[in-house]
Amino acid sequence: MRMTMKVAPACSTRRRMLAASLLASATAGCATRAPAASGIERRVLGTGHPLVVFQSGLGDGMSVWSAVQSALPGTIASVAFSRPGYGRSAWAEGGRSPCAVARLTRDFLRRAGLEPPYLLVGHSLGGLYQYAFARLFSNEVAGLVLLDPTHPQQWGALQREAPALAAVVKAARATSFSTAMRREFDDQSLCGDELEALRTHAPAPAPAVRLLLRDRFVGLEAGAFERLAHRLEADWARRLGGAEPIRVPGSGHHLQRDRPHAVSDAIVALVAAARSG
Repeated sequence: MRMTMKVAPACSTRRRMLAASLLASATAGCATRAPAASGIERRVLGTGHPLVVFQSGLGDGMSVWSAVQSALPGTIASVAFSRPGYGRSAWAEGGRSPCAVARLTRDFLRRAGLEPPYLLVGHSLGGLYQYAFARLFSNEVAGLVLLDPTHPQQWGALQREAPALAAVVKAARATSFSTAMRREFDDQSLCGDELEALRTHAPAPAPAVRLLLRDRFVGLEAGAFERLAHRLEADWARRLGGAEPIRVPGSGHHLQRDRPHAVSDAIVALVAAARSG
């Protein structure tokens, strides 16, 4: 399962589990950071439209986007936030399917006074969440930048095609996942049929899309998972209206950390396209 995990760095066993789980899975403008009491921790930079909305992968809060968000010019507005249960955002009960998270995200944006149009940027499981948002609320979306996104069928495919690795991920879920991580992991496939119905029967107007992919599969990532990932990458391109996959040189699963300027450049290009259109 391609995902991110927060585990204790001092323990070598947990570091190995982190590596396995990654398979399964001074700035311009005015910055604001909400206190924990506000419910959702967020960082808002820049001005203008569309608003860039960053969505993190499993186990990551908003800090994973710091380098990319800080690299954007002050003429581009952006918001990074920590979903409930991550960072300084309080946990809240409820379902965490991709469709549920998309609706939670939209509610958060509206309550924060952050209006559409949105340019959605998502990494790993966060990429699946942004894809769901674009399907559910297509009229509010100006574009998509997906970084090594989790495919809607990825966990099922991993269990079938790489059962030994799937067993490692299940062990990590049992021993290392937080409450928020377990709920998101368990619910990741729940609205697949709803998304497929939307894609098949009510295709949305295709927004501008960038599909950014890693170019390094190392250690436990090589072999069966790499082959599976490439197959699912091709299906992502189809789901995104024939978007051309862009493999980012020198990047692993966390493209936003390994090559932040490649990500920020893609965002800048899509913002410019949205504004000119």
